[in-house]
Amino acid sequence: MQQASGSLLSLLLSADDFNDLITTIQYLDAVQAHNSEAVEDLAALQSELTWTRDTLESQKEEAETERQRAEEALEEANAARKRLEDEIAAQAAAEEAARQEALRAAQEAAAAAAARGEEDTFTTESGSTVVVDVPSSPSPDPDDVDWTSEKDAFVSEWTARIDAYLAGSPLAGQGKTFAEAAWEFGCDPRLSPAISTVESSTGRVCFLPHNAWGWGSSSWDSWEEAIWDHVEGLAIGYGGQLTLAGAHKYCPPNADRWYLSVLAQMEMI
Repeated sequence: MQQASGSLLSLLLSADDFNDLITTIQYLDAVQAHNSEAVEDLAALQSELTWTRDTLESQKEEAETERQRAEEALEEANAARKRLEDEIAAQAAAEEAARQEALRAAQEAAAAAAARGEEDTFTTESGSTVVVDVPSSPSPDPDDVDWTSEKDAFVSEWTARIDAYLAGSPLAGQGKTFAEAAWEFGCDPRLSPAISTVESSTGRVCFLPHNAWGWGSSSWDSWEEAIWDHVEGLAIGYGGQLTLAGAHKYCPPNADRWYLSVLAQMEMI
C-alpha cells in the first residue's frame, strides 16, 4: 500500500507544470474509473455465473426428478401391460376350455339323441327350431381368412366361396356383398352367411323382411342393405369374430348350441 501511494505521489510530483499536473490527475481519474467499471463488470459476471450455476444445478435436479418419474411411469406401464396380457391369456384359456366343453357336450347330446332315434335341436334368436350342427373343431380356423391379401383378391376369393355356399337360397348371388362388407369392417367373411343359415335357413324363413339373422327387430328393403348393416353390427358389437362369449350375447338361451351350429356352417364356406 505504501509502495502504491509512493508511486502515485512520484507520478504527481513528476509533473512539469500545473497543466501537466491537471492532465496527470485526469489520467489517474480515468484509470480509476476504468478500474471501477472493470470491478463492477467482474462482480456482475460473477453474479451471473453464480446464477447460471444455481440454475443449471436446479435444472439438473429437476431433470433427475423427471427421469425418476419417467422410469416409475414406465415400470407401472409395463406392469399394467403384463397384468393385461395375463388377463387376456386367462380369458383366452377360459374361452378355449368352454369351447372344448361345449363341443364335448354337443357330441354327447347328439349321440344320445341319435340313440333315441331323435335329433338334438334348439331355438334360435329368431324363434326357429333347428337341429344342432356339430363342427369338427371347437373354434374357427383363423388362418382360413388371409387379411394380408389385397382387397380385390380378398373380395374375389370370398365372393366365390360364399356364392357357392349360398347357391339355391334366397341369398344366392350375394357373395360379393358379404365379401365387400367383411373387408370394409374387418369381419370374418364366413360369419354373417353362417348365421343366416342357422337363424333363417339362409333367408328362407325370415321373421321380418330381409332379416335373415334374428337381428333384433330390424327389417330392410333389400338384401344388400341388410347384409351391410348386419356385418357392421357384428364388427362393432362382436369384434367381427365368432366367440363363445359373443354367442352368449347373440343367443343367450342356447348360446353353446348356437355357437357350435354357426361354427359348423362356417366350416362349410
